[in-house]
Amino acid sequence: MIISRTPYRISFLGGGTDYPEWYLQHGGAVLSTSIDKFCYIMCRKLPPFFEHKYAIRYSRIENCTTLNEIQHPTAREALKFLNIHEGVEINHDGDLPARSGMGSSSSFTVGLLNALYALKGIMPNKMQLARESITIEQQLVRDTVGSQDQVAAAYGGLNHIQFLQNSEIIVNPMIIPSERMAEFNDQLMLFYTGIMRTASNVAESYVKNISERKRQMRIMNDLVNEGMSILSSGQDLQEFGKLLHEAWQVKRSFSSLISNPIVDDIYQQARSAGALGGKLSGAGGGGFMLLFVPKEAQDAVRRKLTSLIHVPFRFEFNGSQVVFYDPNMDYKPLVGERYKKPTKAFQELSVLAGYHDQYAKNGHQAIESGQANAEIRS
Repeated sequence: MIISRTPYRISFLGGGTDYPEWYLQHGGAVLSTSIDKFCYIMCRKLPPFFEHKYAIRYSRIENCTTLNEIQHPTAREALKFLNIHEGVEINHDGDLPARSGMGSSSSFTVGLLNALYALKGIMPNKMQLARESITIEQQLVRDTVGSQDQVAAAYGGLNHIQFLQNSEIIVNPMIIPSERMAEFNDQLMLFYTGIMRTASNVAESYVKNISERKRQMRIMNDLVNEGMSILSSGQDLQEFGKLLHEAWQVKRSFSSLISNPIVDDIYQQARSAGALGGKLSGAGGGGFMLLFVPKEAQDAVRRKLTSLIHVPFRFEFNGSQVVFYDPNMDYKPLVGERYKKPTKAFQELSVLAGYHDQYAKNGHQAIESGQANAEIRS
């Protein structure tokens, strides 16, 4: 039995520059942090006592006999990627809902790879987890996703992540005093808008023509440097809140799908109650809204947004971890080629009883016929 725990993330600045369509031409950078809300993946080698070979449990339940039957694209492609053909059971649980802008799909991918590697007795490093998760999502599943979420989930912490034109990824932890880190964390509020959306659908609305948005993208990149300067210097942290507001105005100009009247109303209500800035976490469209709110204004913002779910959080610094490791019995050597063949369908006792009754009846008739023939011969 293996259990991995992988954090969700909040992206502050630079979102959009982490798409390969942009950074392979111009380079990119983001400022983000992982938080103490997690995706949990439990997996184990499935004993050969089931009709199915793969059991995948998430919002749906899948029992499959072949890899190609698996409907969950990430689970299917991850199993193929790691060349796992023996029986496996995978269960997913999360602290936050999917399709909510918290990088949940990438946390799932990173956590699943980490757990499956552990099942094989392998401990990958954080960059390997990040890069292979990017490969699975972008090249195998073919989702329109960036490259920051996988890095944030794998590494954890408050980081400046750079994406170079040669495809190299550099992770620079933000080095700031613990008191300032806590002060920064204390002025951030997270609210769930209740709007679910698929990030790749929103991203497709601007990523395909991202080269036409050079001005906005360069502003987003510059804002990352400004944000780092505020955090690492003695400047008033409220300047960071104002920077978030500026970044959100730029991000909204990318596409009409990034915001909507409901989101705009939530944001304006928060601002009227004292929030200095904020943004939708992730690609946009809905999900969670991050707000920078001075502590003296936080009660007012809560009252203003009383219809929304407020989610307190703290920064997290460990990244994806295997938190339980207990290698169970490996049945593969015992059953050998059995794992490469389709499983014979199991049968109910009531069905077998019918066959037994028919067999007994035929046998009794045969005995009676034999006795009759013997009498004739005598």
